[in-house]
Amino acid sequence: MRFAITTTLVAALSLSPLAATDWPQWRGPNRDGRSPATGLLQSWPEAGPPLAWRAAGLGAGYSSIAVVGERIYTLGDLEDGQYALALNRKDGSPIWKTKIGPVWEDRFLGSRSTPTVDGDHIYVMSTEGVVKCLKASDGTEVWSRSLPGDFGSHLMQAMGTTDWKYTESPLVDGDRVIVTPGITDAALVALNKKTGEEIWRSAIGRLGSLGAYGAAYSSVVVSNGAGVKHYVQFIGRGVIGVEAESGKFLWGYNRVANDIANIATPIVHGDYVFASSGYGTGSALLKLSADGEGGVKAEEVYFIEPDTMQNHHGGLILHDGYVYTGTGHNKGFPLAVRFEDGEVAWGPERNQGQSSAAITYADGRIYFRYQDGRMILVEATPEGYREHGTFEIPEVRHESWSHPVIADGMLYLREQDNLFVYDVRAQ
Repeated sequence: MRFAITTTLVAALSLSPLAATDWPQWRGPNRDGRSPATGLLQSWPEAGPPLAWRAAGLGAGYSSIAVVGERIYTLGDLEDGQYALALNRKDGSPIWKTKIGPVWEDRFLGSRSTPTVDGDHIYVMSTEGVVKCLKASDGTEVWSRSLPGDFGSHLMQAMGTTDWKYTESPLVDGDRVIVTPGITDAALVALNKKTGEEIWRSAIGRLGSLGAYGAAYSSVVVSNGAGVKHYVQFIGRGVIGVEAESGKFLWGYNRVANDIANIATPIVHGDYVFASSGYGTGSALLKLSADGEGGVKAEEVYFIEPDTMQNHHGGLILHDGYVYTGTGHNKGFPLAVRFEDGEVAWGPERNQGQSSAAITYADGRIYFRYQDGRMILVEATPEGYREHGTFEIPEVRHESWSHPVIADGMLYLREQDNLFVYDVRAQ
């Protein structure tokens, strides 16, 4: 796979401030899988929405993309290593590439993490757990830290024999970057976003017997539940809450963990956290409340058994009081449950898609992307399962897992070495 740098584009393109039409990080502006875009097609023609353009040269991997200003950022494995890549937003032409680590070759080949864009810098994590800050203008490295090398991190063991490398997308919050070594004396760490220097590390106790020791495959989200700003993350032993200012461990919940791979990013909403895991585990809603001065406790509101709801790795969407997802381990059957009590509104449904489904919300619709490359547009309503169009992503050769991105009326679908961009505007 070749990636030829077009130097004239670097001077021509400028870096733009974050706009409402941007998608700056994993799962969008608020890490909730929701796009603010409106005026989109409410149903697709038989052949699917029109293809605006496509680009090649992104390399192997399942990384999604970040879209900010005039640029697109992603990660991919090229012939000689794993790279961070910057592309022109108008046509996908290359701007720069920076090597961030070695190629990761296994059955599920390539990169996993999604870059986080913050002003004139981007933050990336390689499959080896190396966190890097790069200049957004030209990809120059500013600093680098290794989760295994600097903090003793390791991943929860998949099936007791191996791991599937690091997939986390770094969280930038104010002056710091939050990442997940996932171990007892460093569950989360906060790094100075300008220098990479450690601000704090969070030590946690034993959460319970379920799951496996180490980091998992989720990404950090911010909660202000119970009036305390804290970071929520799904690690090998379960879901945890860590105070944002100091890194103090606040709460943990073990029941939703499995011992193979905890993957889906939790939903945070007010004083609540919703989490789900595959491999026959299930789902839970937690209520956060004050626990002494500055403390927070998490109490289970309900638990949904796996035969009703378990999300493998395609994600969860909260919309108008209902959680939408693909349920069933490696199945992705569409399902809607009421957030407040876990009651099933509809589903699980069978459709043309095969295996796990990555989902994104925009303008009243859920975009289901299935492992076999089938896209299905589903209405986000508790009244019943309603499809509004389907099409197949071209040239699918491996598991089609990268999460869809919707920004400025365009649907971005990373498919290994290719990026397909569809115009989903109503007019």
